[in-house]
Amino acid sequence: MRIKLTLAYDGTDFCGWQSQKNGRSVQQEVEEAVFKLTGKRAKVTGSGRTDAGVHAVGQVAHLDTDFPCPAQKFYKALNPLLPGDVKALSSEEAPAGFNACASAKKKTYRYSFYVTETENPLYMRYAARVYPAPDEALMKAACAEFIGEHDFAAFRASGSSAKTTVRTVYGAEITKSCGVTFLTVCGSGFLYNMVRIMAGAIIGAGQGRLSAEDIRAALENGARPKEIKTMPACGLCLMSAEYF
Repeated sequence: MRIKLTLAYDGTDFCGWQSQKNGRSVQQEVEEAVFKLTGKRAKVTGSGRTDAGVHAVGQVAHLDTDFPCPAQKFYKALNPLLPGDVKALSSEEAPAGFNACASAKKKTYRYSFYVTETENPLYMRYAARVYPAPDEALMKAACAEFIGEHDFAAFRASGSSAKTTVRTVYGAEITKSCGVTFLTVCGSGFLYNMVRIMAGAIIGAGQGRLSAEDIRAALENGARPKEIKTMPACGLCLMSAEYF
């Protein structure tokens, strides 16, 4: 039986989703919990490989097991065996041919930041500090430049191994709540550090360090302006993966 899991985790103390020899990963913790529950090793495949320090509230994963437990109750049996910073929110039997990574059609990420001159200890694990305050109208104008299908070569980290850098962004919007600003981005898929670099461009535009035209030019020529910073991992959260 193939089980589809939805997971949430605080990425602060993880080296990322993917198992690594020298580091604590989310995948490893989930696979160890599955082994403790079922007595058998099983690979747990996630919808995306979130990086070190990145969080998730809607990471989707799949695994195969013959453990005699109804699929919709599997997550309840698994949770007591998981550490406090990663939990399964739901489980169900996956349809034939389902693959948490390959079957995903859309993914949504949210980047969170707050504006203050000094760090706020109540925010710093889950949001990046920004100062001075960016202009909201300028950020929204910058967001609009990313909508549609583009070559995002200028918006990836150097370690990216993607076969193509063309991606489609379906939405990018700015919202605010309780002193925190959120950049929510939905797309067909994302390159290594792409959302964090997009966030750097949008915040930079809001602070007047570059313009929407600079972003448009970077998408067209593949060269990233030095004014675009890669924002810290703490502000990034995988919200959901969608399957049609």
